[in-house]
Amino acid sequence: LTQSSAASDVYKRQSIHHWINDGLMAVFFFTIGLEIKREIMDGELSSMKKASLPIAAAVGGMVVPAVLYTVVAAKNPDFMNGWGIPMATDIAFALGLLAMLGKKVNVNLKVFLLALAIADDLGAVMVIAIFYTEPIDYIELLNGGLFLLVLLGANWLGVRRTLFYGLVGFLGVWIEFVYSGVHATIAGVLIAFTMPARTKISRKEYIDKICQLTSELGDEQSSQGKLLTKKQVEKLAAIEDLNYKAHTPLQQLEHALHPVTTYFILPIFALSNAGIRIEGRIMDMILHPISLGIIIGLVLGKSLGISLISKLMVRMKLASLPENVSFRQVIGVSFMAGIGFTMSIFIAELAFSDEEFNQIAKVGIFVASILSAVIGMVILSSEKRKEKRES
Repeated sequence: LTQSSAASDVYKRQSIHHWINDGLMAVFFFTIGLEIKREIMDGELSSMKKASLPIAAAVGGMVVPAVLYTVVAAKNPDFMNGWGIPMATDIAFALGLLAMLGKKVNVNLKVFLLALAIADDLGAVMVIAIFYTEPIDYIELLNGGLFLLVLLGANWLGVRRTLFYGLVGFLGVWIEFVYSGVHATIAGVLIAFTMPARTKISRKEYIDKICQLTSELGDEQSSQGKLLTKKQVEKLAAIEDLNYKAHTPLQQLEHALHPVTTYFILPIFALSNAGIRIEGRIMDMILHPISLGIIIGLVLGKSLGISLISKLMVRMKLASLPENVSFRQVIGVSFMAGIGFTMSIFIAELAFSDEEFNQIAKVGIFVASILSAVIGMVILSSEKRKEKRES
């Protein structure tokens, strides 16, 4: 690995807070990358018919907030770098609050929000990669690209061991991206795209063999004691091996990492970054152009961008609403997408090196996220009550 001594010295001096943002959040974005790849291959983003509405809505939900923030913060050039903050949606919080409504929410609406949020995350990744990176060391970036080619080649050759992708991804791609100046979270997404998404055996072959093995296991006589017989152990090992071959490494890893990112990485990131130091009056911080731009961007920008673009797509017959989903419910979901929280805080950390601006941005993110959550929950709850009265 080519690493300049100056760069090495800089990264040796970084705080735990920095490594949480560059390390743990790279794992979070790796998980997002796995979700994006799965959705593109066989999900809500797998065809233009399915993907057109959530992608268009996500674009509207990113462009309009950025424009509104720029208008509000245009008074001072120092504030302008925060335009990317209201573009982000915290997928975990938005889906978590939607899940709290339980059966009150149509499953198709949850799928729409998931597809919208994943498209939004992909847009956020692109924004970070293009606009929120340090000066780039192209030699380091080229080295990272070579390691990515190794991973792609391994995928093509049929290598399925996730440990191999983890070691080459971390020791090669992630470290090189850290020293290149391109944010390390981008490495997480790119590594995820190299993960194999093919099973080793077909579904029919799996079903035939698993039926045979379970039948043989059932016919096998048990030992007199509590332990399994040698043949039972062999059959169970064969079943485990068969299950491994029937899994795609991509989905297996996504399933394993999802609780880690949800219950460990995101809470640690939130605890590390969410602290606000109030200096002066809280209303002065809320009404500051940075905070106000974020609030208007997340609350109004997200709702207007998503709902208006969705309406336009349906009116022009370029897409259709999900089955049994009303436009009022889309408006409710558009407000839920205004919950920026961890994603917006993450971009704020990249956007502002000035600690005062960072604190003001966090105030705006918290206020906007709470307002968006409350408005979205009220709209979706009232829509369900309306349906019950009409029925």
